[in-house]
Order: sequence, then C-alpha cells, then structure tokens
Amino acid sequence: MTAPQHDAHLLVVDDDPRIRQMLTRYFEDEGYTVSSAADGTEMRVRLRQQNFDAVLLDLVLPGGTDGLDLAREIRAQSDVPIMMLTGRDDVVDRIVGLEVGADDYIAKPFHLREVHARLKSILRRRQPPARDAEAASEEIIGFEDWKLNLSRRQLLDPEGTEIELTTGEFDMLTTFVRHAGRVLTRDVLMDLTRGRNLEAFDRTIDAQIVRLRRKIETDPKKPQFIKAVRGVGYVFTARLD
Repeated sequence: MTAPQHDAHLLVVDDDPRIRQMLTRYFEDEGYTVSSAADGTEMRVRLRQQNFDAVLLDLVLPGGTDGLDLAREIRAQSDVPIMMLTGRDDVVDRIVGLEVGADDYIAKPFHLREVHARLKSILRRRQPPARDAEAASEEIIGFEDWKLNLSRRQLLDPEGTEIELTTGEFDMLTTFVRHAGRVLTRDVLMDLTRGRNLEAFDRTIDAQIVRLRRKIETDPKKPQFIKAVRGVGYVFTARLD
C-alpha cells in the first residue's frame, strides 16, 4: 500500500536513538520527510541547513541545554510549530513549555497515532485554506490600520510590515478579532483557539496574551487592543476597519 504523500518536513530532536528511529520510521511511512538530531548542537546545525515545517522536541536532552531552552532559541528566530515530547508529565513543565511558545505538549509514553493527529492539527492551523486557483477573495479583517489576512495567515502593521506570529498567537488574535467587543473567559479562549486539545491553564492563556501584546501594542504594559477584565477574562477593544 502506497503511503500518503505530504509536503511537510519534520525535525525530530531526541537523545534516545530508539525514539528517534521510531518517530522517523513512522512519519516516513506516513509520507513525511524526516530529519533527526540527538541534541541541541545537532538541532542548530539542521535548522541552519534547512527549513522545517514542524519540530518534535524532547524536553530532557544532554549537554546542559534542555528542550525549554532550545524552544526559546527556536521561537526567538522562527515561528515554526513546536511539539514538545517528554517523559516528565509535570503540570509546571507543560505550562512553561507552552509559555515559551510550544504549540503542543505530549507526555511519553505516547501513541504514535495521537502524535500524528496532533501534528496534523498544528499543520492544518498553520496552512491557509485551499482556494480556487483563478480567484478566491482573501478574507482580511482590519483593525486600527492593522490588517489580519486570514487566508494567508499574515498580520501586517500600519506600515505594511509583516509581523511574525506563532500558530497559537495567530489563532488567539483571530479569535479576538472575530469576537471584538465581547468579553472572553480563559476557558472560552481555550475552546475557540485549540478546541481543548490542551489542558486549559490560566497561566498558559495569560502568557500567550502577553506575547501577543508585545507584538501589536504600542505599550504592552498599557494595552489598548487586548484589555483584561478583572475576574472574568479579556476583551478586544480595537476599532475594526
């Protein structure tokens, strides 16, 4: 039986050769292109050499640099989706992993089909929807001279410069724009942005909003677009164009 073909190129970063081999074989059988790295040093080399569509990153790695540090490095220079894989099923680790910009977090031992399902969800959210080749109008929502292109998954500032957003940040901003003026609780935000694929942690939502504010607010400490409603949640107050 011929494996389905995918355009996605994955990078698996794990110090356990058995897990690297297992993930590589599974995803290659599913039609993906897969590269691997045993530690942070190899990961950095791979990332300099090629572009990847997603990184499957172990939390505990040798060499004094753990997966959280590496996730921060990746996120500082790229919005490539990151799925953290770890044997440490600790709530604090999950929260911190999501706070540094990971798109998902799954504990070992895991089922390969679940990893694949979560990966497809991440990649699907990242890609623009299929459009008619001849002409399909782009869905663009403007607010305060900013342009949010939902079809291309792009955010342009008032000067026309593209602002890079992670998958989670883009989904969060889209949710706010589509529900402008409505107070959204953290639970509602989790439902609307991730469909509860992840546990709803207040700190996770708060941290993502802090990162988003840094990218769209003139003064993140005195936000004009995304405002907190004490004891309830958040509201998007920007004027829609």
